[in-house]
Amino acid sequence: MAATDGHFFHYSVSLSYEDGRPVDAKGIGRRVLDKVHETYDTELAGKDFAYDGEKSLFTIGALPHNKLEFTVVLEDITSNRNVGSGSPGGNGSPNESDRKRSRRQYQSKTFKVAISYAAKIPMQAIVSALRGQESEHFQEAVRVLDIILRQHAAKQGCLLVRQSFFHNEPRNFTDLGGGVLGCRGFHSSFRATQGGLSLNIDVSTTMIVQPGPVVDFLIANQKVRDPSEIDWSKAKRMLKNLRIRASPSNTEYKITGLSDKPCREQLFSWKQRTGNGEGEPQSIDLTVYEYFVNHRHIELRYSADFPCINVGKPKRPTFIPLELCSLVSLQRYTKALSNLQRAALVEKSRQKPQERMRVLTEALKRSNYDADPLVGSSGISIGTQFTQVEGRVLSSPRLKVGNGEDFFPRNGRWNFNNKKLAEPTVIERWAVVNFSARCDIRSLCRDLIKCGGMKGIAISPPFETFEENPQFRRNPAHVRVEKMIESIKSKLPGPPQFLLCILPERKNSEIYGPWKKRNLADLGIVTQCIAPTRVNDQYLTNVLLKINAKLGGMNSFLSVEYSPSIPMVSKVPTIIIGMDVSHGSPGRSDIPSIAAVVSSRQWPLISKYRACVRTQSPKVEMIDSLYKKVSDAEDEGMFRELLVDFYTSSGQRKPDNIIIFRDGVSESQFNQVLNIELDQIIESCKFLDETWSPKFTVIVAQKNHHTKFFQSNSPDNVPPGTVIDNRICHPKTNDFYLCAHAGMIGTTRPTHYHVLYDELGFSADDLQELVHSLSYVYQRSTTAISVVAPICYAHLAASQVSQFVKFDELSETSSSHGGVTVPGAVPVQELPKLHKNVSSSMFFC
Repeated sequence: MAATDGHFFHYSVSLSYEDGRPVDAKGIGRRVLDKVHETYDTELAGKDFAYDGEKSLFTIGALPHNKLEFTVVLEDITSNRNVGSGSPGGNGSPNESDRKRSRRQYQSKTFKVAISYAAKIPMQAIVSALRGQESEHFQEAVRVLDIILRQHAAKQGCLLVRQSFFHNEPRNFTDLGGGVLGCRGFHSSFRATQGGLSLNIDVSTTMIVQPGPVVDFLIANQKVRDPSEIDWSKAKRMLKNLRIRASPSNTEYKITGLSDKPCREQLFSWKQRTGNGEGEPQSIDLTVYEYFVNHRHIELRYSADFPCINVGKPKRPTFIPLELCSLVSLQRYTKALSNLQRAALVEKSRQKPQERMRVLTEALKRSNYDADPLVGSSGISIGTQFTQVEGRVLSSPRLKVGNGEDFFPRNGRWNFNNKKLAEPTVIERWAVVNFSARCDIRSLCRDLIKCGGMKGIAISPPFETFEENPQFRRNPAHVRVEKMIESIKSKLPGPPQFLLCILPERKNSEIYGPWKKRNLADLGIVTQCIAPTRVNDQYLTNVLLKINAKLGGMNSFLSVEYSPSIPMVSKVPTIIIGMDVSHGSPGRSDIPSIAAVVSSRQWPLISKYRACVRTQSPKVEMIDSLYKKVSDAEDEGMFRELLVDFYTSSGQRKPDNIIIFRDGVSESQFNQVLNIELDQIIESCKFLDETWSPKFTVIVAQKNHHTKFFQSNSPDNVPPGTVIDNRICHPKTNDFYLCAHAGMIGTTRPTHYHVLYDELGFSADDLQELVHSLSYVYQRSTTAISVVAPICYAHLAASQVSQFVKFDELSETSSSHGGVTVPGAVPVQELPKLHKNVSSSMFFC
């Protein structure tokens, strides 16, 4: 970037119709501003501008005046205001010349555009930030550069999703089933790094609605064979706010709903002139079907018996027969994907490192940013090569398993072949519960007991096998669970240590949530759910790893936990925290967010954890119940619960050091983590003991970013343990990238760790070693994982406890497309509390 002392000038834009009504700029704003640029070049002093598509416009150097007003006329504006209510495109007149005139009258629109000065942003701010100096305008200046990239993509006809751009090219589409396509594009944004201003470019995928005939989309979406099986109330919800193109007029509309009656019965009022064309037009009631077939002479093959698409206003509907409507391409699909769709998306968007590099090089070439006048005027030129960085590979930590054996994992992986678990449990009182008809329980138990014996877990034969009575299978899930619990209580002499539950489906079983709730919240019994398809030694070992951890055993430890020689952690009592908030699916503002916090216990260990989970207002990212003072003597917050558990499990010692890993927050929220969450944690500590002031280190882990690493001399992924803390890291703050795991498929995504606060004073090497080690203590698998275990456990705890209450069924009011969801303090349903017998276990494993 050339050093520059120029300024970006920020102007606010307001659009209105001739009569003063404001225009919702989304969609039309760019066309209006393009027209302004084309028509009023002299008044704008020949300046190019970057427009964000809504209310902001930026220029390099000032416009001639602080306030400018323009009027522009756009031809061919999609209009919902038609002559004949009930006919598309204003084609309600029988006379051809009339029809053309009336269409023109409605298809061109006049807009007033007011541009007024808002602020100026020094370009120097970027140069200062690159030198590591604090710069208040840096974020704004980079935002302007990103808006230039967005506008550049918009001019190429791309779908824009924040800083990701998608071209309308069928070769980039892959079918995910259900009328949904994955669309591959690329992400492009500017970042300040130690090596200077960087362009961060990466492959990106979004979901779009299958373009083409509306009826084809509905058949695919509802998985039916033909239109007669379509559920039209579901269809109405799904289609609302999508855009269609109507034939033969080729005009674009937004769907507002469906007609109440089928096409052959749906009447509308049609104004028709008398024979000689003189006098007042007569209104006659006509069905949509008759109008199109008899007056427009359009053959309708299958629309007669199905609802029409409504593209009008609530009081002035405009109906178009189904078969004349085609969905426009590049419309985002914003509903949650099914498991099958998600699996297809992951499968089809994987790319090996070499292929990804090739695609990115092509994308950069094709973008041709250097030809953009604004990029040039900003003093920016973009290189064509990937940034070269130096990385280090941390050696994997030594692990300890049973019989005092220890070993080094190879390539981030290990196994328990011919090894015993580090701390195996003894399972004496247990039973099997079978909700699935197709399982050979006897051989499953025999193999499980045998496999357990080889791993050091002594398992007695099950006390009983409880088969579901086939007559209950059609009942709701909670009734089926209740009947099973009654049967268990009547036959077992006392509560079992553990229940093995066999489910009919591997994913999304409706029994899972009610079953977990009854056992963990009401009865205090540990349970393991399985839905076995191929039972082999590997499968049984993985199940036993989970069972052992849930029952208080340990599968493997880090050798340094026992020596104890972990810098900062082993010398004084230290608690390690993992925090995460998971939200309902996009567009659903009625499902509470779930906050989960996990904490280490039994110091000096860093492999054992327990969890605390609460609900909070929908879409609120900051955890609000870490400290919750209910009286002068009582704090019901999450953090107190975890501190008390640490104290009792660590020999009556309070932690002197508190290390917090926080997941899922963006850079703009870093200050909130310190000002809202850390503040509550400090309050909670003070409330427990005024005189106690532990030291804190706060680290944010980000997986959702667009930085990828490639080896310059190998087609493979970077090896596990690769750490990068130079050139592409932030010029000022303490951050690093770590690939702890072995990338077996696709391209490895590193985790980006940001150290927001460090009172403990870690050296860079010690902190990176600790983070790397915490990727090896995940009890559910025999691999290093991509992000520290406490964060993974917080994810697991949130997703399991959220199943206790079926929030999805509380309401289905929020609309799917363009539904505005406003985060706010809505009173939320609380989650059931865990039973004391399991509350400090690793039930989430």
